Amino acid sequence: MVSTPVPKDGALKPDVRTIGKLLPYIWPANLPQIRMRVIFAFVSLIVAKGATLLVPLLFKEAIDALSPTHQGLITLPVVLVVSYGIARLVSALFSEVRDGIFATVTQRAVRQVGLSVFHHLHNLGLRYHLERQTGGLSRAIERGTKGIESLLQFLTFNIIPTFIEILLVSVVLWFLYDYRFSLITLVTMIAYAGFTLVITEWRIGFVRTMNATDSEAHTKAIDSLLNFETVKYFSNEAHESSRFDSALKRYEAAAVKSKLSLSFLNIGQAVIISVGLVVVMLLAGDAVATQKMTVGDFAAVNTYLLQLYIPLFTLGFAYREVKLALVSMEAMFDLLNVPQEIQDRPEAPPLTVKSGEIIFDNVSFSYGSERPILKHISFRVPAGKTVAIVGSSGAGKSTIGRLLFRFYDVSEGRITIDGQDIRDVLQDSLRQAIGVVPQDTVLFNDTIAYNIGYGKPTATLSEIEDAARHARIYTFIESLPEKYATRVGERGLKLSGGEKQRVAIARTLLKKPQIFLFDEATSALDTHTEKQIQTNLQELSANHTTVIIAHRLSTVIDADEILVLDHGVIVERGKHSALLAKGGLYAAMWQRQIKHHKEDGE
Repeated sequence: MVSTPVPKDGALKPDVRTIGKLLPYIWPANLPQIRMRVIFAFVSLIVAKGATLLVPLLFKEAIDALSPTHQGLITLPVVLVVSYGIARLVSALFSEVRDGIFATVTQRAVRQVGLSVFHHLHNLGLRYHLERQTGGLSRAIERGTKGIESLLQFLTFNIIPTFIEILLVSVVLWFLYDYRFSLITLVTMIAYAGFTLVITEWRIGFVRTMNATDSEAHTKAIDSLLNFETVKYFSNEAHESSRFDSALKRYEAAAVKSKLSLSFLNIGQAVIISVGLVVVMLLAGDAVATQKMTVGDFAAVNTYLLQLYIPLFTLGFAYREVKLALVSMEAMFDLLNVPQEIQDRPEAPPLTVKSGEIIFDNVSFSYGSERPILKHISFRVPAGKTVAIVGSSGAGKSTIGRLLFRFYDVSEGRITIDGQDIRDVLQDSLRQAIGVVPQDTVLFNDTIAYNIGYGKPTATLSEIEDAARHARIYTFIESLPEKYATRVGERGLKLSGGEKQRVAIARTLLKKPQIFLFDEATSALDTHTEKQIQTNLQELSANHTTVIIAHRLSTVIDADEILVLDHGVIVERGKHSALLAKGGLYAAMWQRQIKHHKEDGE
């Protein structure tokens, strides 16, 4: 089971680490145009804040110019008022320029990070994907990519601009008026930031619970819907609803606590800001009364504080959103830390298939020390020949196919193709050389043409139709109203088991591999269709090295050699007739299946 990792309460190191992982996507070494956008966005930010800083000063001069004691020209306030308007316009204009320039940086980072995670997940081994929770995994990626956008938006548009403005305002108040204005402003900001930090870190615990229960509920919902038929078979709708509701109840409780703590945070922030504002205004009012400051100065100080405190209200919200974004991003970036179990060796060459001879040399494999699967297996599949592997369920037949395809690496021994150890060649070249028709055929929720064409993404419709003919599914497709444009539904549920398997066979035939691996390839077909496809597969795999993993012994009677597997050991080997004459395990399996077919009237 794969859970969503989250940082510990109050842990700043994970936040710094997460931002550090994001930086290469914001400041890419090989893309100077992206770096220039970041620089231009920062320059636009400084210009916008500089213009904002002039607004209260121009406002002050206009007020003083209009006071009864002022003897200046009547045109002076007009110039000041116009300058005041221009300053506000410049501030707004460059803020929008900053947003527009940085939008490309943000969206590119979201795309590149999402692509990196997607690519890495596809490079992880089968072991990881058998243990994963699809719903929780998709939720982690979705929240993580949205978190990047939220983080950059609030950092560049709220938090960083606000702190730059606080610094500039403090400097102005210090030099133009009284150091006490600057000191009170800074103390208020520090108190506000400290209170927000402490309470938000406390609230993160509730948010983590919300994320975990949300992922759990999403996973259960997806799992239930994907197994819709099974739920119906056992009339377990109420049971599934109960499981889903249990996760929602925990989410509900955490959400209520999160909302109450948010109210407490908002009240505390309002108190701190209000106290700071009152103290500064009392100090400014006293300075005006003693004629140390003008009415315009009083208005300027008030305007500075209002300009500062208004974004501070959103700063608390922005900080909370940044923390949530960091939690979500860390969960997504942790996916990149999952080790890649099967890796290409440095400078590994591509596989070169000349004849296609396969050798399993003393191969042992286990999924863990407590679960050995194969024990010192040795066999050879000569070039252009067919070897079948049969045995009871759990004997290790499908594991041999997975090892050949290098979903796992052998624990002992080695597997070679034309003398090349498959661990020493590029995985992609190995898998390009092998065409697999699996027992459990899963199709994409797309058209029949797309699913067949998946064997060769550049294939023309003519090539797809030819593959369909060889797989004995052409007539069926032509009978459909939308023919090759027919959508197969989630996991191919709109098709029968036999139809799905024939699509999978067509897809593999379109790939035109040098080696064929049929893993129970005709298990979902009726006897008549099975014989048709079996004959066709024999024609197509002629002169190709072929491995057949089968439960139905009738599908392997023409194999050049049959291996009988029992508890991970090859106990018998030979041709069909020889194995029957031997009267061993294979003969017993054959008699059971013959009896079963007779009882079923086949």
